[in-house]
Amino acid sequence: MTKIYHNPRCSKSRQTLALLEEKGEQIEVIEYLKSSPTQSELAELVAMLGIHPLELVRKGEAIFKEQYKGKELSETQWIEAMVTHPILIERPVVVKNGKAAIGRPIEKVIDIL
Repeated sequence: MTKIYHNPRCSKSRQTLALLEEKGEQIEVIEYLKSSPTQSELAELVAMLGIHPLELVRKGEAIFKEQYKGKELSETQWIEAMVTHPILIERPVVVKNGKAAIGRPIEKVIDIL
């Protein structure tokens, strides 16, 4: 089963979902704005991605600019910020067989399929 943390309003997320469908993947679609990941789920995603939580944050969002820009937060605090404001989570994120990739560019997703 392949999971995609998906925002249907995002063109990159829609393109990535279409790619997974084309590849015949069995897909679990998680619309993370409707059902926000938990702190432990996000921590697991960050670990699978091999990144610092800040690298999963969308820095162009208004909420980031208003509340977080220029702040020095711990990894836990960044994860808490994304749980509180799921719009901050970069998208799409695809998970398969214990590996994860952010679909920007989409080719990164192909690498884990």
